Amino acid sequence: MSAPDPYLEVVHEHWAEIVTLYRAFEERRPVMLYDLQERRIYAYPYAAYRAELSPRSRKLLTAQYREAKKEDRIVVFVRDNEKKKLVSYCLA
Repeated sequence: MSAPDPYLEVVHEHWAEIVTLYRAFEERRPVMLYDLQERRIYAYPYAAYRAELSPRSRKLLTAQYREAKKEDRIVVFVRDNEKKKLVSYCLA
């Protein structure tokens, strides 16, 4: 049995707020980001956020974003600056 994902738990804890902010910009289908240290949620335009990523991460985001659009889901990133981690999820 695998250990629980602490970043996914954070997303679940803040899901209502993430969805509320997403809906404010829903027609633009933003990429959502939860910053762990700041404890803030951001909504970014897909193209602008993608441009900030490494080539490998761009490729992964592109696939994840297409899946999210097709399945009516939201792409959510969690940024942990202390551990230098950026993880993403495609959630409904």
